[in-house]
Amino acid sequence: MDKAAAAQQAAACVCTGVHDTGGTQHMIQGDKNMGEDREGRAAALLPILIFLLIFLGSGFITGDFYSMPAIVAFLIALLAAFVQNRELGFAEKIKLAAQGVGDENIITMCLIFLAAGAFSGSVKAAGGVESTVALGLAILPSGMAVAGLFVIGCFISISMGTSVGTITALAPIAVGISEKTGFSLALCAGAVVGGAMFGDNLSMISDTTIAAVKTQGCEMKDKFRENFMIVLPAAIVTVLIFLVLGGKTDYVVKDLSYNIFKVLPYLVVLIGALAGINVFIILISGTVLSLIVGLATGAFGAAEMFVHVGDGIMGMYDITVISMIVACIVALVKEYGGIDFVLSFIRKRISSEKGGELGIAALSLLVDMCTANNTVAIVMAGPIAKEISSDFGVTPRRAASLLDMFSSMGQGLIPYGAQLLAAASLTGLTPFDIIPYCFYPILMGVSGLVFIFIKKRHR
Repeated sequence: MDKAAAAQQAAACVCTGVHDTGGTQHMIQGDKNMGEDREGRAAALLPILIFLLIFLGSGFITGDFYSMPAIVAFLIALLAAFVQNRELGFAEKIKLAAQGVGDENIITMCLIFLAAGAFSGSVKAAGGVESTVALGLAILPSGMAVAGLFVIGCFISISMGTSVGTITALAPIAVGISEKTGFSLALCAGAVVGGAMFGDNLSMISDTTIAAVKTQGCEMKDKFRENFMIVLPAAIVTVLIFLVLGGKTDYVVKDLSYNIFKVLPYLVVLIGALAGINVFIILISGTVLSLIVGLATGAFGAAEMFVHVGDGIMGMYDITVISMIVACIVALVKEYGGIDFVLSFIRKRISSEKGGELGIAALSLLVDMCTANNTVAIVMAGPIAKEISSDFGVTPRRAASLLDMFSSMGQGLIPYGAQLLAAASLTGLTPFDIIPYCFYPILMGVSGLVFIFIKKRHR
């Protein structure tokens, strides 16, 4: 396999949950050779380290994580990636980076961002956010608003199979609830991210689930049952935490007036998600309906409606460009041997069944941290995990669950992943503001570790 083809097959993306089962299966087939014992190069991970040092360092030094725009830190990391590896010419590196950006997952993800921006801009201008927030607060008892956000996020994400789509739909609601109640915006955003990752990990139509099942050779239903029993305690504890934190604030909202007609676009998005309709169809339908509602209620005129759509799309430009830059970085990191290094490092440190399960978990988490994409992480780590399972007696359904669970855990916590970047972009926060309140991804990892250490093993 030539270098260009290798880069194209495993070009990284920063989104997950896009319904592209065919593309996922292609990547799985194309990465069978990942089972080969290749050493890789630790130095290839330098661009990722540089990004973290610059982004985190500037925040700690200045005390303000807004002081370093994420896009600047990513561009510096990309420059470092281009400087590395003198064996390849600049033109060839450009070609590899372009192939990473041109991956179908990247293109699909960027289109989701733009479609979500159009919906967000139109529904906000139509007054849908305010009415939806008021309706929710009128229905929910005091102190349950944040927990309600998490539960709704769980239902939407498990229905749509996309965490990013869930976040883009609910983040504006989280902003409205925070403004109305006085709850911390970071707390509300953390509830949305947690709910999004719940479904991303469990949904039957999520790319992560499909990739995990296909690479390990188990049945979808078996993986779901195994996975669900592990993460259910984490979800229950997360709800309790949000109830406790929400109960500390007795908010009084004077104006709870709402127009059910203005809530209709969000209801369509929610019902469409629960019905499992494609995320593009849901977002476009929501946008069209928002424009109709805005015109009918006089929220804006015909001459203004596309301006609002354009404003919403422009609000997603940063994250779209960042996604493309990250794809370039990871495509080069993989070509230089960074991913192979991680795979080899984990594989050499396994000596028992329990160690095999811990190795699969660590492998999935570390590869996700390197690729900023849990689907791609599963596809890359899957063949190695399959070998580990065969060598140390780990059942396929357990291996698939561990792959999906720990890659989703990482995706819900890394500050340069699409999920936190999208949440930050839509709320005006930084990823580091939200991470302390991402209780569910943390508890999902804890629950997974407990499961590994206490689960009975049958020889």
